[in-house]
Amino acid sequence: MTDICRLSAVDMARHIRAKALSARDVVAAHLDRIDRVNPAVNAIVTLVAERAMARARLADEEQASGHATGPLHGLPIAHKDLQLTKDIRTTFGSPIFADFVPPEDSLLVERLALAGAIVVGKTNTPEFGAGSQTFNPVFGATLNPYDTTKTCGGSSGGAAAALACGLMPIADGSDMGGSLRNPASFCNVVGLRPSPGRVPIWPAATPSTLSVDGPMARSVADVALVLSAIAGPDRRSPLSLDDPGRVFAAPLDREFKGVRVAWWKDLGGLPIDARVRHAVNAQRRVFESLGCVVEDAEPDFTDVDDVFKTLRAWTFATGLGPIVSGRHHLVKDTILWEIERGDRLTAEQIRSAEAKRTEVQRRMRRFMDRYEFFVLPVTQVPPFDVTQPYVREIDGVEMTTYIDWMKSCYYISTLGNPAISVPCGFTPGELPVGLQIVARHQDDWGLLQMAHAFELACDGSRRWPGVPENGSSRC
Repeated sequence: MTDICRLSAVDMARHIRAKALSARDVVAAHLDRIDRVNPAVNAIVTLVAERAMARARLADEEQASGHATGPLHGLPIAHKDLQLTKDIRTTFGSPIFADFVPPEDSLLVERLALAGAIVVGKTNTPEFGAGSQTFNPVFGATLNPYDTTKTCGGSSGGAAAALACGLMPIADGSDMGGSLRNPASFCNVVGLRPSPGRVPIWPAATPSTLSVDGPMARSVADVALVLSAIAGPDRRSPLSLDDPGRVFAAPLDREFKGVRVAWWKDLGGLPIDARVRHAVNAQRRVFESLGCVVEDAEPDFTDVDDVFKTLRAWTFATGLGPIVSGRHHLVKDTILWEIERGDRLTAEQIRSAEAKRTEVQRRMRRFMDRYEFFVLPVTQVPPFDVTQPYVREIDGVEMTTYIDWMKSCYYISTLGNPAISVPCGFTPGELPVGLQIVARHQDDWGLLQMAHAFELACDGSRRWPGVPENGSSRC
């Protein structure tokens, strides 16, 4: 059972297609592991075991009858608790929706099911996905598999922790300010923030290029496999890109000799924990070993912080404002703060933010004319105490808001380029550190190829956490 759960998603799917494993074997193995391991980390917060086994039996019968199978046939998945899942409790981490059971699936859930994935439950998220620390008043906190006194990150923290512990081979998440990349870095897995529109979103209260849906897994190849199933246009999403998802199912191998890579300097003066700085900078030699021409350079981040915070507040006000109206006592302070900021924005402030966003994205495209990739840390700090809601200072520099410690992620969100978090090492205290690779505008395929090459060449980043049994204190 343990061996099944440690297979890559690519290998797991291949074994199922070859009938060396059945969908029932795979789902049963993961349900057993969830039973033994999940109490230690609280990653999966809603479980539908009987439904999953019934679907696995049907999947095996369909395969035996010669029915066409999708690329994720028989693979178990637990959806982030922000995704609508028909007839399965979906709380958004909020007491307002503590007993909500949607009558329909989101587009992402729909596509994963059509690709053959089998839902086993839901993964934990902060309240309405706000913040990169996964805790909420409905289910509590999700703990870091490498040290359960630390946070797993967020907002796709339950997904990242579940992957790290082998509770499922693939996962979905969402990312506005780093919610796919931050928890991937903290939990030693891979998280891709695709280009806006690459994975269409429906339903969406306020269609926006700032927030995206995307895949997580334990390897870049597994992430590409999931992306092949969830990418592609949909008429319900006006922002979706036309490229079909199947383009991401091709082999990832590529030659990188002579490719120019920009290596971060100080991200416009951001404080970066020395442990993160050391772990990331130690990997420069890996890119050089691939034949890349690596130069110290980074884009101009002027106005990026102001643009992100303004548009984020506007998104909260338009999307969440009506939902929490009259129920402020059920909502955490940081969300109310965002909504209040959004409500106070003037038309001139919103106009200015949009104009500045256009300019910073234009500067980024000019910068990337010279460089095919830009490398920087995912997070400014390693995993921190799980009882701490957010980081308040870095290297003596005070963080003025609850999201200021996430700038190394949300700067990239504002620029609009695809980005990926790939494991690159550990701190002296054995806490995972991720490396962030950014590609040119809409070059998600090139990004996956580079990340795959780095992953194969990087030493020391592949390490399973210690596995707890029946809710022991460490995973």
